Amino acid sequence: MNVAVCVKQIPDPAEVGSLNPETKTLNRDSKPILDESDSYGVEMALQLVEAAGGGKVTLVSMAPNQETAGLRTALAMGADDAILVSDDALAGSDALSTAKVLAAAIARAEPDLVLAATESSDGYTGTVPEQIAAVMGLPSVTFAKSIEVGDGTVAVKRQTESGFDSVNCPTPCLVSVTAGVVEPRYPSFKGIMAAKSKPVDEVTLADLSIDPATVGTAGGGQEIIEIEQAEAREAGEKVVDEGDAHERIIAFLEELKVL
Repeated sequence: MNVAVCVKQIPDPAEVGSLNPETKTLNRDSKPILDESDSYGVEMALQLVEAAGGGKVTLVSMAPNQETAGLRTALAMGADDAILVSDDALAGSDALSTAKVLAAAIARAEPDLVLAATESSDGYTGTVPEQIAAVMGLPSVTFAKSIEVGDGTVAVKRQTESGFDSVNCPTPCLVSVTAGVVEPRYPSFKGIMAAKSKPVDEVTLADLSIDPATVGTAGGGQEIIEIEQAEAREAGEKVVDEGDAHERIIAFLEELKVL
C-alpha cells in the first residue's frame, strides 16, 4: 500500500515572525519546521502501511529555497521518501495555486491513498485538501478520526460535533486527518541518522508542466492590500456584587441584544 502525505514546512512558531513589507506576506527565510498538524497524518500513514504488511509512505511538500528541514523530521519518523516542489515563482501562491502544485506532485507518487491535515498552522484556510481532491478528481473525506483500509476501499470515522459518521470511500481517495487522533512517534536516533540519506525528489514547476504565470503572485486570485495592527483589547467592566449584580449582567446582555 502506497500512501502520500501532504506536509507543510512552516516558520518556527517559537520565533517571532515578520512580514515582507513589499509583498505583505510572511517571511519564510528562517529554517522551517514540520507543521505539528501534519505529524498526525504522517503517523496515520505509517500505521496504515504497517497494518497492511508493507508499502511506502511518500511525503509531498512545497517550500522555498529547497528547504528540507521539516521533511527530514517526518522522514526520521519513518516515511520512506519525499517530493519537494521548490520554485521562486511559487512565492505568494494562494490556496488554489498550492493545491494545483501539490496535486501534480502527488500524481508522481501514484498513491493508493492521500492524507492531509485539515488545515495548516500558518494559513488556516482549511480548503487545500478539498481543492487537491477536486483537481485530481478524487473522492474525499474530511475530519477523519480513524481510517481502516479494505480491498479497494477505506472505512473512515468522520468526526462531527455530536460524535462521528461512518463513511466508506473507494480508493484512491484523499482523507484529511483531525489533529490529536493518533500519538505521533518521536524520531529515534536511528531514524534521524537514516533520514539524512532518504531520497528527496526536488522538482520545479517545469518538471510538473505548470505554467509559472498560473501560480504565485502572478496567478493568484487574491491580493493583500493593507495590514494593520490589531486593536488592543480594552479592559472590561468589573461588576462588584452588592446584591444587584444579576440585574446589571442582564441589562448588559440586553444591551448587546443577546437576550
